[in-house]
Amino acid sequence: MNLRAWVDRAVDEISWWQRGFGEVPPHPDAVVTDADFAVAFGELLDRLRDTYPFHHPRYMGQLIKPPHPAAVAGYLAAMLLNPNNHALDGGPSTTALEREAVARLAAMLGMPDALGHLTTSGTIANLECLFVARETRPGAAIAHSAQAHYSHARNCHLLGVRSVPVPVDRVGRMDLEELEALLGREDIGTVVLTAGTTSLGAVDQIHEVLELRRRHGFRIHVDAACGGFFALIADDAPDGVASAPFQAIAECDSVVVDPHKHGLQPYGCGAVLFADRSVARFYRHDSPATYYTSAEPHLGEISLECSRSGAPAAALWLTLRLLPPTPDGLGRVLRAGRRAALRWSELLSESPVLSVYQRPELDIVAVVPNAPDMSTVDQRTMRMLHEGMRSAPERGAYLAALDVAAAELRARGHPVREDAPRARILRSVLLKPEHEHWIERCHGEIEELARRAAG
Repeated sequence: MNLRAWVDRAVDEISWWQRGFGEVPPHPDAVVTDADFAVAFGELLDRLRDTYPFHHPRYMGQLIKPPHPAAVAGYLAAMLLNPNNHALDGGPSTTALEREAVARLAAMLGMPDALGHLTTSGTIANLECLFVARETRPGAAIAHSAQAHYSHARNCHLLGVRSVPVPVDRVGRMDLEELEALLGREDIGTVVLTAGTTSLGAVDQIHEVLELRRRHGFRIHVDAACGGFFALIADDAPDGVASAPFQAIAECDSVVVDPHKHGLQPYGCGAVLFADRSVARFYRHDSPATYYTSAEPHLGEISLECSRSGAPAAALWLTLRLLPPTPDGLGRVLRAGRRAALRWSELLSESPVLSVYQRPELDIVAVVPNAPDMSTVDQRTMRMLHEGMRSAPERGAYLAALDVAAAELRARGHPVREDAPRARILRSVLLKPEHEHWIERCHGEIEELARRAAG
């Protein structure tokens, strides 16, 4: 799609609509000349060049990529109006768009009747779920995987709730024997399960925890901020992912998913869903200067945030209108990244200088530079990391690092001498579908980095 043309149309259409209310000349105190703007804007563009190439397949470091052009156009169109989705009179059109977009996310996760809304991030969405967990089971602790996102422990601290980390198994998922032992000795009100850890993309066994819930009576919150959209390809196919954990999300109490990761959206756009709509009672508050235009609940009445931009709702709605959250829509985009991860895993298994840390569950691949001991693994990792980012643009490789213990390496079949307790290895996220067509080239260049690091 021609982004420039559609952005121009957005500006033209919104300007035409605004003129229908009568011309309003700008106040002279707010006027900026084109000459002055050119100087400042040129400086901004120069500053923005100090950025990694998130758009390119060579960038594999974090869960970052530019938004889809449809999201950019939708965001800009709504941003020109600057709606606030806190209350209906602040954003009547974008409130409707938000509700429709959230309903599509809920259907994707098997929760069509869920209560939900967009948030500014997955962290805020998880904070809301832990807040509801505290209010539902006051005084009880919240358990989460030791590999869960760090925001869970931090959010529990903010809420004054005791959090209990549960050890993980050999592939980074919550150890269910450890969880069951914990449930037998402590008052755990909510268990947080992760559908896609940010470190490894590990997916907790949500379907198996449902049986533990039947015996112990706790609530289940699923942090699917990283991996929720993989529900679209959870079909057990060779280029899909395991179906059972994702199908089990429909039976959980709450779930978070981040459209600004695999949903092709700009930052920040998270989403939260509650199976029990009556949890709205925990959000109830009065705002007589805000909630007066409708008897229908305002989104601010089911959110901890107050002012929230309506532009993310417009961007998400337009993107899902074009690439619906179905296996044949947005699912095709995720499947390409999944195929890239599987292909790289195969290439690494044949490499003389690199090894795959463990088979990827989603699209995150961790890579171990082959070395005899922990300190050398760490040194080679960091040499590769820094040299890859300093290479010429046409040969660069932008990766991230992951800190692991010697025991974790050995458990995954990497026999290294423990001259240091921990080492950093390489971590990559194949978030862009273009990785499918670039992964062999990227692998070759990363192998060359490994040879130079060992040299």
